[in-house]
Amino acid sequence: MQIELAIVAFIIIYIFIKSGKISISKLVADNEMYLRRLKESDYDFYVRAKYGDKVNADILFSKRIQNTLIVMLVVFCLLLKNMSYTYVIICLVVGFGYFKLDYINLKNYYKRHLHEIDTMLPYYLKGLEILIQHYTVPVAIGKSLEDAPEIFKDGLKDLINEINAGNDTIEPYMDFARKYPVRDSMRMMRLLYRLSLGRQERKQEQLLAFSKTISSLQQKARETKYKNRLEKMESKTMSMLITTGVGVMVLLVLAVLLIMGT
Repeated sequence: MQIELAIVAFIIIYIFIKSGKISISKLVADNEMYLRRLKESDYDFYVRAKYGDKVNADILFSKRIQNTLIVMLVVFCLLLKNMSYTYVIICLVVGFGYFKLDYINLKNYYKRHLHEIDTMLPYYLKGLEILIQHYTVPVAIGKSLEDAPEIFKDGLKDLINEINAGNDTIEPYMDFARKYPVRDSMRMMRLLYRLSLGRQERKQEQLLAFSKTISSLQQKARETKYKNRLEKMESKTMSMLITTGVGVMVLLVLAVLLIMGT
C-alpha cells in the first residue's frame, strides 16, 4: 500500500510540475540569494577545470539545486505514509548527500587529472619564458593568457588582477601555486616572482636559470607520460593474460567433465 501511495503522490506532483502549478526552477530563482550560500567556495573552479568555459557554473549550480529538490520530493513520497520527524531528517540527509555528490565528483575529476595539469605547466612556462625575454613578468603573463591552457586561465586572471591592484608581494604567485598543487609549482612561482623583481642587467642570468628549470620539468613530464603509458600497456597485457588463462582453465575443466561423463 505504501508503494502505491508513493506512486500516486509522485504522479500528482509530476502533473503539478508539468502544468506549472509547481515550478521548481521558479522556486530556486526566487531564493537564489539564499541558495548561493550553499555553493562551495571552489565549486566554480572545479566546474571550469572539467568543462572549461563551455558551461556556466551558476546555471549548473541551479540545476544541481533543482535535482536535489526533486530527489527530496521522491524520498518524501516514498515515506509519506509513515511520515515523522525521523523521516523528515532522512529526507534532508538524502538531499544533502545527493547535493554534495556532484561537488565530490567534480573534485575527484580534478584530482584524477592533476597529472595532466602537471604535464601542461612546463609547456605553458616555456611559452611564458619567451615572452619574458621581451616584456616584464606581469605583462608577459597577461599576454600569455589567450594561449594558456584552459585550466590555468582562472588562476592567471586572479594573479594578474592582484598584481594590477598593487600587490607586489609573492602572495599572488603563491596563490596560483596553491590552486594548482602539482610538481614544483611552488618553486616555479617563486622563480617567477624573483624574476619580476630582478634588475635589467641580471635578467638574462635569471632567465637562464628559469629556462634550465623548465627544461628539467619538461623532461620529468615526458618521463611521467611514458611511464603512465607503459603502466597502462602492462595493465592491459596482464588483464589479457589473466582472461586468456581463466578461459583456458574453464575449457580444460569442461573437457575433463565431458571425458568423465562418457
